[in-house]
Amino acid sequence: QVQGVESGGGLVQAGGSLRLSCTASGFRLDEHAMGWFRQAPGREREGIACIAWNGRNTYYTDSVKGRFTVTRDNANNILYLQMDSLKPEDSGMYYCAADLSLGKIPWPTYARGGILETPRWDQFGYWGQGTQVTVSL
Repeated sequence: QVQGVESGGGLVQAGGSLRLSCTASGFRLDEHAMGWFRQAPGREREGIACIAWNGRNTYYTDSVKGRFTVTRDNANNILYLQMDSLKPEDSGMYYCAADLSLGKIPWPTYARGGILETPRWDQFGYWGQGTQVTVSL
């Protein structure tokens, strides 16, 4: 089955850290930009971090910028998300996914002036089962 297999979630106190992993199954990690997504109860899934296929560009949504770090090990087909200074609002199911582009130029893309554009989150796929992160007070 073509999907990312997430692991590393758990229960942690606020201010703590977790490191999530995503192993690519059925596809080559180095052929795609990769993203991390999370879904809190009652809310839609949102993209929170993205890394280019070669690791040279990263993107973070404002809510995690400065606290989360996305990295990749293409040789071993693994994507990581280091999460520090965790807050209760970081709780949710975390997923990794691949930028499938769907006929468009894959991320990273640039707007006029060389500004890095937000990843097209609706172009991501190869969804796994996710890993649960719970941050307590």
